[in-house]
Amino acid sequence: MGLSHQNHDDGERERERERERERGMSVSDLPRKEANVLKGHEGAVLAARFNADGNYCLSCGKDRTIRLWNPHRGIHIKAYKSHAREVRDVHVTPDNSKLCSCGGDRQIFYWDVSTGLVIRKFRGHEGEVNAVKFNEYASVIVSAGYDQSLRAWDCRSHSTEPIQIIDTFSDAAMSVCLTKTEIIGGCVDGTVRTFDIRIGREISENLGQPVNCISISNDGNCILAGCLDSTLRLLDRTCGELLQEYKGHTCKSYKMDCCLTNTDAHVTGGSEDGSIFFWDLVDATVVSKFQAHASVVSSVSYHPKDNCMITSSVDGTIRVWKT
Repeated sequence: MGLSHQNHDDGERERERERERERGMSVSDLPRKEANVLKGHEGAVLAARFNADGNYCLSCGKDRTIRLWNPHRGIHIKAYKSHAREVRDVHVTPDNSKLCSCGGDRQIFYWDVSTGLVIRKFRGHEGEVNAVKFNEYASVIVSAGYDQSLRAWDCRSHSTEPIQIIDTFSDAAMSVCLTKTEIIGGCVDGTVRTFDIRIGREISENLGQPVNCISISNDGNCILAGCLDSTLRLLDRTCGELLQEYKGHTCKSYKMDCCLTNTDAHVTGGSEDGSIFFWDLVDATVVSKFQAHASVVSSVSYHPKDNCMITSSVDGTIRVWKT
């Protein structure tokens, strides 16, 4: 009996290794060794994001500042200060020359990265703003707000009025993603809504649980939605079919990021107890889990090319993880 069990286990392990080889990423390659701790924020860090090439990262937080870092060398480069309340999200253009930010003061700020000056402030949201994203041409910023709307702003125009308002949500819009032709929003009403801006069509998927984070897989085929029932859900982007669910972490009362690794082989996200989880994309098993922070993990950002990740937390730190 014992021997046949052993053979079965060995065979299963070999098949798992084969699957990993096919996906080009082994569990041992996942970043879980702390390379740097970035300290500078006073109070909770609400988001941390790699820039387009992964050489730098941006963070924002309760102290009303945005900060630019070299995470690989552990160096703080610059602080951006103009928000009147906490900064909830930040995004940088593909050429790293401009950034946008939003937060509790209901405004979207458009900044020049090198000078640190605000180029424009966009006002129009009737509540706090939870998320911002540039389009791929860095000509438009889309924001998601507590006023149940997504709003698009033209960076090249001197008008501070939105060029588009999407207000079909029935609760706070928490997260936004963009493709070449679509705006995708995640909402506390339990929906992930996709708006095709070419033909004006809306598709809504109801997940039945408040959605507080969405991200798109690197191949563009899937949407990952973080929900407040401590479950991440993977949806087919074209038909909305639920492909997989990822569990084990705790997410009940905080806005927390989730994303896929740069090979799309694994899903990663934080937990309210300060730990980081990695799940196998296909079979949803937890393949790695480690304690990263002393408190709630607010965001995770995976390097575009390397096996490297940054995490931020309510504990006031940003941590850089490598293999």
